[in-house]
Amino acid sequence: MAVIEGDDAAPEAVRPVVGLLDSLQLGLTWVYPEVGEAAEAARPSDAAGSTFPDSARAVIDAADTTLFGSTSGKSGAALGYLRWGKETFANVRPCRYLPGCASPLRHPEGIDFVIVRENLEDLYVGAEGPLADLAALNLVGRTIRKPVHELGDGRYAIKAITREGTERVVSFAFDLAAKRDGKRKLTCATKHNMLRGTDGLFLNVAREIAADYPDIEFESFIVDDFACRMIREPERFDVVVMPNQYGDILSDAAGGLLGSLGLAASGCFGSDYAYFEPAHGTAPDIAGSNIINPTATILSATMMLDYLGLETAAARIEDALARVYADGSALTPDQGGTATTTEFCAALAQAL
Repeated sequence: MAVIEGDDAAPEAVRPVVGLLDSLQLGLTWVYPEVGEAAEAARPSDAAGSTFPDSARAVIDAADTTLFGSTSGKSGAALGYLRWGKETFANVRPCRYLPGCASPLRHPEGIDFVIVRENLEDLYVGAEGPLADLAALNLVGRTIRKPVHELGDGRYAIKAITREGTERVVSFAFDLAAKRDGKRKLTCATKHNMLRGTDGLFLNVAREIAADYPDIEFESFIVDDFACRMIREPERFDVVVMPNQYGDILSDAAGGLLGSLGLAASGCFGSDYAYFEPAHGTAPDIAGSNIINPTATILSATMMLDYLGLETAAARIEDALARVYADGSALTPDQGGTATTTEFCAALAQAL
């Protein structure tokens, strides 16, 4: 397993989780590619100052998977490679209530759904520029009814949705709905009423693929309607698939249903590679304080174990984690407790 600890407070969650997995004697071997500041320090004479050298790429390529802590800085180049270089097209974001967690909802019981976010396309292809560049195209906006470049001094961003990209992420989501012990339902959320070409394509492809899964219930919502329903009735959902930008925003909002992004795990899956990371970011405001909630990293690690075929070990950890939350005496400050990261992980080890 390649391990990239990440930046700021992220390593404070990754290190004890690696130790926890080692204690289970699963036969995992950890390798640590030099990325970010570590890569710069190892090559001070390198004028380019590479934060992601070829040697680090080789370590990742040779590993079965990668556990990534979270980045806000120089280790970001490695994350870009894991995502776009390895073409990990499906970002899986579980949202499951653990009794004892500090949800802001009055009745969070029954929340257990997964957002599958297309991870490579949409506005995140990174094609932006001045509106003036569009003059040569004389591109007329359907709603504004005039050439887009005539709007004035501004910028544009390209939203790219492809049939191939949509087919693979929607098929992935249907397969996940078929495997889960859930409601056997897939929900598609798009803004097809306004973005008829791009989001319309995404929805139409989803409808086509739904015909290949007659045992899975299929439904669709305009994404703003879905956002409201996710808060009002989250228990009704099972697997939800959506384009990149909506998934980025709403998967974090789903973490809010549980009371903290400290519980938000994430896995990014491609055709032949996957990597796993907590979704909470690097928490620079608490770096060095030993109070980061390691739950998201733990749950990301259990997703990794499932991916590796170590389902029994993953289930053991998740069961022990549920008991730690139900007990409530070793929770971190984001969950209303006073425990340190070290104390939380010790309680989890004891539960195991």
